[in-house]
Amino acid sequence: MIPHISSRPRRTLVLAAALGALAFGAPAALAGTAPVSPAGVPGTSAPAKAQAPAPTSQSATWAAGTRAYVVITAAGDSSAVRSAVAANGGTVFSYFDQIGVIVAHSTSTTFAATMRGVSGVQKVGATRTSDVPADAYNPALPANPSQSTTPAGEPARADMTQIKADQAWAVNPGSASVKVGILDTGVDDQHQDLAPNFNAADSASCAYGKPDTRAGAWRDVGTHGTHVAGSVAAAKNGKGVVGVAPGVKISSVRVAEPGTSLFFAENTICAFVWSGDHGFKVTNNSYYTDPWQFNCPDNIDQAAIIEGVKRAQEYAEGKGSLQVAAAGNENYDLANKTTDSASPNDSTPTTRTITNACLDIPTELPGVVTVAANGTGVTKASFSNFGQGVIDVAAPGSNVYSTVPGGGYSSMSGTSMASPHVAGVAALIASANPTFTPAQIRTALATQANDTACPSDTRCKGTTANNGFFGEGQVDALKAVGGSTPPPGKYFENLTDVAIADNATVNSTITVSGVTGNAPATLKVGVDIKHTYIGDLKVDLVAPDGSVYVLSNRAGGGTDNIVQTFTVNASTEVANGVWTLRVNDNANQDTGKIDAWNLTF
Repeated sequence: MIPHISSRPRRTLVLAAALGALAFGAPAALAGTAPVSPAGVPGTSAPAKAQAPAPTSQSATWAAGTRAYVVITAAGDSSAVRSAVAANGGTVFSYFDQIGVIVAHSTSTTFAATMRGVSGVQKVGATRTSDVPADAYNPALPANPSQSTTPAGEPARADMTQIKADQAWAVNPGSASVKVGILDTGVDDQHQDLAPNFNAADSASCAYGKPDTRAGAWRDVGTHGTHVAGSVAAAKNGKGVVGVAPGVKISSVRVAEPGTSLFFAENTICAFVWSGDHGFKVTNNSYYTDPWQFNCPDNIDQAAIIEGVKRAQEYAEGKGSLQVAAAGNENYDLANKTTDSASPNDSTPTTRTITNACLDIPTELPGVVTVAANGTGVTKASFSNFGQGVIDVAAPGSNVYSTVPGGGYSSMSGTSMASPHVAGVAALIASANPTFTPAQIRTALATQANDTACPSDTRCKGTTANNGFFGEGQVDALKAVGGSTPPPGKYFENLTDVAIADNATVNSTITVSGVTGNAPATLKVGVDIKHTYIGDLKVDLVAPDGSVYVLSNRAGGGTDNIVQTFTVNASTEVANGVWTLRVNDNANQDTGKIDAWNLTF
């Protein structure tokens, strides 16, 4: 959620620690994006159209007081109900006969009640507590930002080494025949790390509830979707970052509306139908469906929302698409719901009593993979939602460095950041097993995840094999592609802080003993340096004989902190002896410390 930890991204679900001018995440419902800074989806027949042409009765003129509704009917020809919409003070904005959902607009306060009495209508629900924006009738195209250039170099980030993605790339980086849908705020398709893998032909905007296929309609109206896309499939091109599955293709389906970055039910319905019809093997959903954080079946409007989104998800899965979704950033027990104080988020939130019958959608819908966030290492991220029987798997979600619009990069935190790691692993499973169904991919994610025991926290219920904090455990990209983890090497670390002053060089040492022969060609150097503006820093590993291996040379610009694992070919070096991490600060103003570092032989 994007809420402050990104409160709603999850709403977008982002808690983002954005670098530079990056905002904390998307407004509203991002499932799990929270800024670290202050603030938050085949069939043998021809695919059905995502929506039929709008009837001629549809008005192109916006009026104050226009509200949106989902009208639920039996799947198939809905012409009679659509005529009833027009006869009862409404217009049909879009419709999806494949699943029996009509999106209607009306300024009449009695529209929903009247339509519930129409023959063939099963449910009707208002999807908003605010007016439909005028932009819905003539949507503006998102900006196409100018692109900056990034220096060469794409070291494996800590989140990628944590799930063994860096090892998986050597086995199978993912197949270009696998399409992953980024259902989010949009994607900057011009970004140098995303353009090689971007599939414009299957991209669109579903903002307001019907596909907009104009070129660029899929672009980002925030930063969240571009960041998510990079974690899934940033290209392995020698610069920037590498995604979990750098060989797969990504398409953008913009669900968020401009200005608010809210993800309303009709938008999500449109996106899932589009995903199924366009052959997405996996979709990532780092948001929750606005305006209700939880939709309750005893509420007549919310019951219709649940049914409409559920049908759309089932349609996509029936077409071969697996949905992966962020669990949310409220540190909330989804298995023991009691209150909702964040809804509705498009008008004035109030506190209400709820039960487990109320659902965070799409993440709690049947068939959707629900993802919790790990913090540093295999721990529960402080912000991550949890719940025994709700969480399926976990993945890194803290301080994740990835792409942002305009060719840039930034760090964000949230279950919004964890979910794309799982979507990437699911894409690798699909690449290695092209005949797998969504159910088989879902099973593989669970069986290949590494069991993670509950910490000393009474809120964590369950067993090591499956519990409320981590579900089946942390996903494993190497297992996803059929690789095996090499035997662990000897591990050495230094946890003593060493201050880094301006224009100074400091050293931290580790004495290695008991290792036979030379160091490996894949010596792992784990670095945790806390320092603002890391472009000031040159970081070297110095071997016992004085040989110097450059780890980072004033890269990263204004980004804060170097927390990652480097791989060094040190096979010519005798392993035993004193190894040194040398850090040179080359400028004034920004200081920091070597917090910790380690060597794995």
